[in-house]
Amino acid sequence: MNVKIEPSTAYGNVLAPPSKSFAHRALICAALADGTSVIKGVSHSQDMLATIDCLKALGAEISHSGEICTVNGIDIENITGATLNCRECGSTLRFLIPLAMLSGKKTAFTGSKTLLSRPLDVYKDLCKQNGIEYIRSDNSITINGKLKSGHYRIQGNISSQFVSGLLFILPLLDDDSVIEILPPLESLPYIDMTINVLKRFGVDTVRENNIINISGGQKYRSADITVEGDYSNAAFFEALNYAGGNVTVSGLDPESLQGDKAYIDYFRQLKEGTPTLDLSHCPDLGPVCMAVAAAQNGAVFTGTKRLKIKESDRCSAIAEELLRFGIKSEIGENSMVIFPSTLKTPKEPLNGHNDHRIVMAMAVLCTVTGGIIEGAEAVNKSFPNFFDELKKLNTEVSVYGMDK
Repeated sequence: MNVKIEPSTAYGNVLAPPSKSFAHRALICAALADGTSVIKGVSHSQDMLATIDCLKALGAEISHSGEICTVNGIDIENITGATLNCRECGSTLRFLIPLAMLSGKKTAFTGSKTLLSRPLDVYKDLCKQNGIEYIRSDNSITINGKLKSGHYRIQGNISSQFVSGLLFILPLLDDDSVIEILPPLESLPYIDMTINVLKRFGVDTVRENNIINISGGQKYRSADITVEGDYSNAAFFEALNYAGGNVTVSGLDPESLQGDKAYIDYFRQLKEGTPTLDLSHCPDLGPVCMAVAAAQNGAVFTGTKRLKIKESDRCSAIAEELLRFGIKSEIGENSMVIFPSTLKTPKEPLNGHNDHRIVMAMAVLCTVTGGIIEGAEAVNKSFPNFFDELKKLNTEVSVYGMDK
């Protein structure tokens, strides 16, 4: 779909959507637990549906009514092989590959071409160490074999999702395990979030700096959980305040472990000057922070290397679209500079790059200049009603071009 946004001053109140990161973790824990769990605050985004469908394929019984999921856990002793369609969701793929290693049954993972091109060498190497068959093609990844307890060393600058994937499964094995995260350590808040959600389902792990100790022989207990508000997506509404708006975002837990809570401090620095900001612990904030930098005083961003392997090459995508607003930038190997300038109205439509965060970042800037975003349906991945919420904030938004 295409979206046209007129220059508008956004104002009003908005409730933060539920945290996708938290919900993925809660659903997986519920699926591994005995009994029935109720998870409140699960959106109908494509990413959440991917995790739900994959867990159902593995034997979980899940009903999804409104934003409430009722989950009856998998019979772990009798998991059968399956084909799991992860759509475009990196979290689903990386979180569930270890679950296939728990069952020891042949399991195939499918998904979009972009998803299947993402780095997975951590699991490839882990499979080799455990004698597990790992076959990767253009269309699928197949796992066949059983994971063993042990001491696992994982690079800390690739993705915390590999660590989280193992954290879901290692407590269920008979013996104790250790995960050693090799420096540099990045995205630690998301590892701590996983540890926190595990605890809510009765599973204990202990992280001391880069070492996580995991007792074997544990069992997940069913639980009723309310998903907290999402700092990642709330950041786009907060960004409207740095594009001339007056928006109040509610529903966020100030004690949250979400790494993207960093936007509060980062946006302040972007308003006060031309800061250097490190995105290594919160790479998903890249597009929105870069949009705010373009609307304010520019910035230098470091820790950007992992932005190249998201739904798009996000640094290149942002640079291309900012140029349409008259904003120049420069991309380094692990950095990006947004040069200070004045936003101009794009003379041609903007490209969504099939990336939800690029689309939402461009929407923020379009409230200043006006503009058309092509491929705006990418928001369905994480936030299907983003433009509906944007309309409620006194912005002039027209959706056309295909079914919404």
